[in-house]
Amino acid sequence: MPVLPVAQRGENILTLKAVPVAAREFNSEWLTQLAAAMHETMCERNGVGIAAPQVYISKRVIIVASRSNPRYPDAPNMDAVVMVNPEILECSNETCLGEEGCLSVPTERGQVVRAETVRVRYFTLQGEKIETQYQGFPARILQHEMDHLEGVLFVDRL
Repeated sequence: MPVLPVAQRGENILTLKAVPVAAREFNSEWLTQLAAAMHETMCERNGVGIAAPQVYISKRVIIVASRSNPRYPDAPNMDAVVMVNPEILECSNETCLGEEGCLSVPTERGQVVRAETVRVRYFTLQGEKIETQYQGFPARILQHEMDHLEGVLFVDRL
């Protein structure tokens, strides 16, 4: 899969609310290829998550993939999860402050307050509905990537 160009802060695509993936698009070749190219791009740039708007596709697709790398050496390792049309169902009242960076804002990092635990519902690439919970750093990644789907960058939260 090709490594895709990543939209940078100031580009309009990053300010738009992404549109949902339509039912007919599930289990399609283009959606599978998009997810694979997003994953390749994220890995190549040492990311722990990525959203479709970052690769110039205004669709509600994200990848959450906590893993230790040069940008996040203390990140816990988890398998990458592709989420289509994700929605946060519940956030814990307990919050935590943590450092974030972004492939779309590569020269800045900042301390962002996020919910410690989130419950999320999403669909797989094949259209299977999943409901699960994330805590700690993976929950932070999820919230960061969900912000991208709403046209929000982490620097907007500083």
